[in-house]
Amino acid sequence: MNMQKKGPKNYPVDERRMANLGERLRLARLRRKLSTELVSRRAGFSRTTLYKIERGDPAVTIGAYLRVLSVYGLSADIDTIAVDDALGRRLQDLDLMPREGRS
Repeated sequence: MNMQKKGPKNYPVDERRMANLGERLRLARLRRKLSTELVSRRAGFSRTTLYKIERGDPAVTIGAYLRVLSVYGLSADIDTIAVDDALGRRLQDLDLMPREGRS
């Protein structure tokens, strides 16, 4: 009997996004002509973890993904995630509107 806890299932669209991210990271490694051994050593984890990252495994921590981005010189890319929260801004603006101005 397997007693491991499993987290909630990801939405299919999110699974595709993670897989696409993993593929982009794999291609970034190949373009740089870096081996999985070298990248995993520089990132400070096992090749198994790198393989999981390149498959887009959501169980791998975001910190591990960031370390791979750092090895490739792409760590600043993390700053673009959720940088423009258009929905959040609209919700905040609605909260700031006077009550009589709301429809």
